[in-house]
Amino acid sequence: MIAILEAARAGMLRREHWGRNLVAGAIVGVVALPLSMAFAIASGVRPEQGLYTAIIAGIAVSLFGGSRVQIAGPTGAFIVILAGVVAQFGVAGLMLATLMAGIMLVAMGWARLGSVIRFIPDPVIVGFTAGIGVIIWVGQWQYFFGLPAPGAGPFYLKTWTLLQALPQLHVETTAIGLLSLALALWGPRIPGLARVPGPLLAMLVATAAVQLLHLDKVATIESTFGAIPRSLPQLQFPAASFDHWMALLPSAFTIAMLGAIESLLSAVVADGMVGTRHDANQELIGQGIANILSPLFGGIAATGAIARTATNIRNGGNAPLAGIVHGLTLLLILLVFAPYAGKVPLAALAAILFVVAWNMSEAHRFLRLLRHAPRADAGILVITFALTILTDLVVAVNIGVILAMFQFMRRMSAAVDVVEHGAHSLREQLAQAGLQALPPGVVVYAIDGPFFFGSVDSLERALSWSQQPPRHVVLWLERMPLIDATGLKRLESTIEALHRRGVKVVLCGANPRVLRKLVRAQLVRRDRPDGYFADLATALRALHDGAQAIAGQDGQSASEA
Repeated sequence: MIAILEAARAGMLRREHWGRNLVAGAIVGVVALPLSMAFAIASGVRPEQGLYTAIIAGIAVSLFGGSRVQIAGPTGAFIVILAGVVAQFGVAGLMLATLMAGIMLVAMGWARLGSVIRFIPDPVIVGFTAGIGVIIWVGQWQYFFGLPAPGAGPFYLKTWTLLQALPQLHVETTAIGLLSLALALWGPRIPGLARVPGPLLAMLVATAAVQLLHLDKVATIESTFGAIPRSLPQLQFPAASFDHWMALLPSAFTIAMLGAIESLLSAVVADGMVGTRHDANQELIGQGIANILSPLFGGIAATGAIARTATNIRNGGNAPLAGIVHGLTLLLILLVFAPYAGKVPLAALAAILFVVAWNMSEAHRFLRLLRHAPRADAGILVITFALTILTDLVVAVNIGVILAMFQFMRRMSAAVDVVEHGAHSLREQLAQAGLQALPPGVVVYAIDGPFFFGSVDSLERALSWSQQPPRHVVLWLERMPLIDATGLKRLESTIEALHRRGVKVVLCGANPRVLRKLVRAQLVRRDRPDGYFADLATALRALHDGAQAIAGQDGQSASEA
């Protein structure tokens, strides 16, 4: 359900809730100011485009999203992807890719894929977010130390170029960067400044220092990118050929997937803080609408921002009104204070991104997984982290998820057992059948676990007898929750192979879902009622009666002879 309608029904839009949401929204808007510009610059676009994104996407997600308290805007997770798209396709290509990603997000929400996104394994998420944090950190050395641009090339070459250039750092720029970093980290601990967000304090003090000390050689937003306009851009629809759309499709899909993951993670964190429950599918639709509208007004990709959402909640925000006020606050700042924003030194924004990169990396969580997680999960974590740095995020996530899937299938296949049961373990079923022992020539095997393509070999291993095979094999399926196409095919081939050896196979006890698949695969047929029974007791009774009938016929034939 759309969060703003749900909040209205819950009474969260009544006048008594206005005050706390107005205050929370204004505070988050101020916090978002330096972050939005920093993320935009790091993504390879102009700083005002980060503000456009926070304004448009922040209001859109609050109006159409699935979480009451979600705050959306540009985030650090997108920096690596967006910078790559800008480098390859230009800013116009990024606008189009963002629009395409928004359409994909809306489609994912309509297809009710919100719950599926959350199945991405934790080692993969921690691995690529830590990798992104390292890339952001190294990518800001240029502005923090006043170094020349490292040029194009892979991450490790850029890192080596920047390391070689460190002895030529600009002292004044580095000093401003260190001052900003200290204020961003510990500024709120200064008496009287506890309520001032660290990033905002760093930006204001660094800007004042550059202007008062006349540090003209310290790069600022205005000296690097020009003046920030005091207005929103006009609505513009990106024009592109079909070939251009196809070329941007992989980038758009990556933006959509990362946006979905981060927005839903943020919504889950918010649920834990306020005790609500978000609508994952509606949240994807809201994020999709935001990413469709944002590029139409000059913005970039947006998603739910965990830090800004948490700030909103800590300051009393409990309704979508706070997110709307956050966007309007940024719009007011843009219209009134844009000339002053151009005076912000880039070293201050780099320092703010240093803090963002550290928080994104979640070093404590990374190390805890590395030390305490199973070896396979720790390996997936390290591989995803390394591939994010050495190749790109798309390759890292794809390979990480594939490795996690293989590991899951290996564990699931190991958890599937095909166990032979004797009379002792089947006393209850034998009693229900009115028997004291298993019928002669009958063995019972239970398939315990999902019978899928990764576990089918367990059946053949169990049925590979070294001595004379039995006359009847009963496959007890009561504990088999599911079976896939490979499992059906292997079960069919096993039954045929046993029939050729003179062994009759009887199935019993399947749940309704498995039974439907067995009927569809013609392993259970109406013209062969003795091939399947509803439960094990009925199957054993039928086999016993059949053995008795055969014994009686044999005795009669012997007497006649």
